[in-house]
Order: sequence, then structure tokens, then C-alpha cells
Amino acid sequence: MSEEKGASTLLPLHSSSPNAGDARNDFPPSSTQKTSVEGSRLSSNQAGSNVGSAIARHNSIESAEHLQVDRPPAEASLQRSKVYYPLSPHVLALLMPASVLGVLARLGLDALSTYNGQKIFSLAYTQAVGCFIMGFSLEFKESLGRFYGPLYTAITTGFCGSLTTFSGWQVDVFNSWVNSTQAHRDWRGDVMDGITTTVYTFIISLTSVWFGTHLASLLRPFVPVLRPPSAAVRYTLTSLSVCVYAATFPVYFRLPADYRHQATAALLFSYPGTLTRYILSISLNPRLSLFPLGTYVANSFGTALLGALHVIQGMSPSASPNACALLQGLADGYCGCLTTVSTFATEIDALVEWKAWLYAALSWSTGQIVLLLIMGSSFWAGHVSEQLSCRFV
Repeated sequence: MSEEKGASTLLPLHSSSPNAGDARNDFPPSSTQKTSVEGSRLSSNQAGSNVGSAIARHNSIESAEHLQVDRPPAEASLQRSKVYYPLSPHVLALLMPASVLGVLARLGLDALSTYNGQKIFSLAYTQAVGCFIMGFSLEFKESLGRFYGPLYTAITTGFCGSLTTFSGWQVDVFNSWVNSTQAHRDWRGDVMDGITTTVYTFIISLTSVWFGTHLASLLRPFVPVLRPPSAAVRYTLTSLSVCVYAATFPVYFRLPADYRHQATAALLFSYPGTLTRYILSISLNPRLSLFPLGTYVANSFGTALLGALHVIQGMSPSASPNACALLQGLADGYCGCLTTVSTFATEIDALVEWKAWLYAALSWSTGQIVLLLIMGSSFWAGHVSEQLSCRFV
């Protein structure tokens, strides 16, 4: 089977059909031409999907509607047989194992970094690692496109997006304001804890993205581009990806019950969360030039949903152990994968300065406001405990 026949779901870059212009608008060519207004900038039509190079070279992209962080590679230099539709079955399938691995990595790093006397909150490690891998992958976007485009989306949107979590960060900040751990400190300690969690996450995330792109830009000349896989390999990989996610269902029921709230329930909801975020990104991000609307909606909605889940888990009497495990799975799996810091930090790094500040402030403020309305009102009404009352097996 030839490459063209094996890629029936691929998007041609050049066509004589009437819709060819629409395809080029969805995937503008990438260029690094700079403007002299307020430093080095890349216009929306020039920057295209070259986000990694823009970050590594301290350039800025003016229009958020062309921040193609999640889309598969579609640079003009790629052959049309190697460019995939965003909703290609190959792309969607490869997101499945990437989401599962991202959740497992997040839960594992969180468990490793949680111990008595810890100096840094555990979520900082997952944010740093995920943002670093995201930045590294961005710089290799074109190389990954020449090899197998869906692999880029699997690494960035699937793995990094599931490894990092915006909603978990927002809940951590809110819990600092209300002192949910009942630590012996006054209101000044609560304020400082919330500020520290906020500022440190911003710094470590933005720095990790930049460091990843910078390191990758140094290594890229020495990394050869692999030969693209054959059609048989591509379809086999797609089938195996579906099987990996399908295996999470028997794993949930066959492994011991005490694993459910720790990991197996989260695996069930990992891919639905990632898929929701991905669809919001490719559907809504091109609609607004001010900031990435799709990522903003995903992070805001996921934060509100996580706050509601925390309220349900704090009710008394608590739900059954199986219900509590599913609630925890929704929190760690669906909400954790629906929201992302790695894409969020990448978009802030790439946007021009005033849009980046606006996007960051609006996203953070929205998260805290919805948690104040959902969690704060429930706590202060006296019907819900700030400590989770759910009992697991």
C-alpha cells in the first residue's frame, strides 16, 4: 500500500479544489520574519504553527487565533501525504495511550513528592516536567511531522496536557486561602501560601517551557529525522492505541478495589477529558485573536467541575466507597486531563506581552472566582466540610 493510499484521512496542503483556500487558512505557512514594533514579533500569518521557534528565539506571536499548539504539524515544507486532519482517526487514537500515561505519570510524581516535611508542593513537579517536555516537543514539531504527525499531538496534547493540570493548581491556591489543612497560622500565612503557590507555578511553568525549547533548538541539528512508518505500522499503532484505552475498563474491575481511587478510576476518564480539551482547542482557539479561547474555556470549565466534585466529596454522610472512587477518578482523570498548564504556559510564552498578561490574569481570576462561588459558598454555609469525607476501600 502506498503512502498516499494509506493516508486517506490526511489533509492536502495544496489543491486545485475550491476548498483549498480554507485548508490554507486553517494551516498558515510558518515564517520567522520579524517586525520592529515593540521588539521581535511574528504576525499571525507569518508565525503559523512555529510556536517553539518563536519561544526559543524570544519572538512573539501577535494573534492568538493562529497559536496552533494542539494541531498536528502542517508546515508548508511537509509533503501533503504527511499532514493529518486534526480529527483524523490516527490522531484521535494516539491520544488514548498518551492520556493514560500522562495521568499515571502525574499520580506517580505526586505520590513521590508527597512526604512529611516537604518544602515544595507536590504539584510543582508535574507542572515543571510536563512544561519542559512540551517546550522540547514544540521545537521538534516539524521533525515529528516529517516522521509521523499524530505523534506530536500525542506527546503535547495527550501526555503533557494530561500530566499538567490547571484545575488542580487552582484548587491548591484556593485551599491555601481558606487554610483547608487547618494549619496553625494566621491570615497572613494563608495569603502568603496562596501567593507562593500562584507565583511559583507561573515561574516554574514558563521557565520550563522556555528551557525545553531552548535545549531542543541546540540539539535539533544533531537529531536525524526518522523514516516515516509504513501504512501497516500506522494502522497497527492506531489499533493498539485503542486497545490500551479499552484495557482500562477491565483493569478497573479486575485489580483490587483500593486501587480504584488511587489510579484505575482516573484512567477511565483520562481520554474523555483530553478529547474534550482537544476539541475545544481546535474549535474555539481560531475564533478569537485576543487570547486562546478554547484553552481558556477548558481550564475554566474543568476548574468549576473540580470544585463541584470537591464539594460533593466533602458532604456528610459520605457516598459509598465505589461512588467515592468514581468521584476521585473524575477529579484526577477527567478534570486533570481537561485542564492543562503546559499548553497554557506555552501560549503565554508565545503571545505578545500585553495579551499574555491579560490571558494569564483572566484565566487565574476566573478559576479563583468560580471556586469562590462553588467551594467557598458551600464551606461557609456550614453544610460541607473543607476536608474530604469520602471513605475509600
